[in-house]
Amino acid sequence: MSVNVLYKTSAKATGGRDGHAATLDGALDVKLTTPKELGGGGGAGNNPEQLFAAGYAACFIGAMKFVASQGGPKVPADASVTSTVGIGPRSEGGFGLAVELAVSLPGLARNDAEALVEKAHHVCPYSNATRGNVDVKLSVV
Repeated sequence: MSVNVLYKTSAKATGGRDGHAATLDGALDVKLTTPKELGGGGGAGNNPEQLFAAGYAACFIGAMKFVASQGGPKVPADASVTSTVGIGPRSEGGFGLAVELAVSLPGLARNDAEALVEKAHHVCPYSNATRGNVDVKLSVV
């Protein structure tokens, strides 16, 4: 499958999970810290799972807005997505991720909200990138 790329960005990381990451344009610049649960010291800084969770949540709202622009129900202004990203060892070896997306669409009928979330899950680039590789659980809250 080919992608007609409309936007690109680049980021550079140094030092791994206890290092530094920044986009080459300087728009994002974060100190990285390994969580205690993964054997690190925790403390001030972010980790790749936090960055992934924030990106997926924001992207999923964008996907819902796209679906709405194609004739789906309007996305409420106060819509939100809480993305929970977990990491741990896989039974097949190595490490894997698990994701939960809790979608809040105040004022939308539950059936409309569930249909919107399902359609967004099929167009969201993060959902498409993870499909078949990462367990993603969707819920309307």
